[in-house]
Amino acid sequence: MKKFLLSIALILFFNLEINAHVDHYSKYNYLEYELFRNNKSIGYHKYKFERNGDNLVVDSEVDFKITKFGVVLYKYYAKGVEKYINGVFSGFNSETNQNKKEKYVKITLDQKDKKLIIDGSSFKGKVENDIIIGTWWNHEIVQKKAQISAVSGRIIEQKVEFKGKEEIKIGDKVYKTLRFNFSSSDPSLSKDKKLNTEIWYEEDTFLWVKAAFDKTGYWEYRLKKLK
Repeated sequence: MKKFLLSIALILFFNLEINAHVDHYSKYNYLEYELFRNNKSIGYHKYKFERNGDNLVVDSEVDFKITKFGVVLYKYYAKGVEKYINGVFSGFNSETNQNKKEKYVKITLDQKDKKLIIDGSSFKGKVENDIIIGTWWNHEIVQKKAQISAVSGRIIEQKVEFKGKEEIKIGDKVYKTLRFNFSSSDPSLSKDKKLNTEIWYEEDTFLWVKAAFDKTGYWEYRLKKLK
């Protein structure tokens, strides 16, 4: 019975927002998340929204480092630009320095067949446009069968499971959220490639509130600031 009710709730969630796309975020100009590893603050992920009529550009920046006894063990920095025209995804590019290893991805939309052209450090090719860039802020990702790595362009086939409603407290504020689990559809992937991430979206606004995953430590993204 519980699984049945969760399934009904997920269907209702899809139907409520299926035509909304990025319009749900029209009131936001800036989102900032604090990144934690094993409950220790290690960096940030920021999004800046710029609008021109119905067109939207989202600039993102991620910066974190892992230290031990004052020594930097791991450092990560990435910048990306995500573009939408009339609410429809039209392109993305990013450059990432992952512990001194350079990665990139460039995505454009073929105007003839409307497919996505991906040029990335892990994947190059043309794919259908019914997949989404994996930047998490856009709740439309819960509808998709696959996402594109914002770091390298790798196609990540996914299963999405609605886990239920939860109240999440961050700082002094309590959010009423919808919790989802994202996992890899391909069981043959190596452990370091598999997706297994918990995402919480605010129930009324679909605002991304929190993310968590376990990979060489317990990681969390927590909403810190919005404008």
